[in-house]
Amino acid sequence: MAAGDLPDELAGLLPRVQRLARRRLWSGQSAPRLRGAHAELLRLVAAEPGIRVSTAAHSLCLAPNSVSTLVNHLVAEGLLRREKDSGDRRAALLYPTPAGVGRLSDWHARREVLFREHLAGLDVADRAALAAALPALHRLAASLRSQGDETA
Repeated sequence: MAAGDLPDELAGLLPRVQRLARRRLWSGQSAPRLRGAHAELLRLVAAEPGIRVSTAAHSLCLAPNSVSTLVNHLVAEGLLRREKDSGDRRAALLYPTPAGVGRLSDWHARREVLFREHLAGLDVADRAALAAALPALHRLAASLRSQGDETA
């Protein structure tokens, strides 16, 4: 691959891998689908119970009103609980419900099985190349995030 092709190839491939993984995770699932952004928010809230909506929006690189919409859906499904912040009555604090923790645990388990299965189908060199690329992908994400913060 020519060096000039890398940005286009990477920008097209990463979302495609994510979409394909979500489709595989959804197939055969009896519960309503836990869509990507919903799963990301639920994962963040489970990791940081009591997080504010604005902080969650910043962490997920989403607009606060988009996160509010996701929160409304997850609250309606009984997966999140929203409470007023006693220090700032305008702010909402988010907590996972037991049902949310269960759905997230199921999502993680299914995702891990999916990726383990497909990674096992690759040869050793491909698995090593993917592992070696992870630090660079983390740095790329950090670079994109910092540029987004500067222009916000």
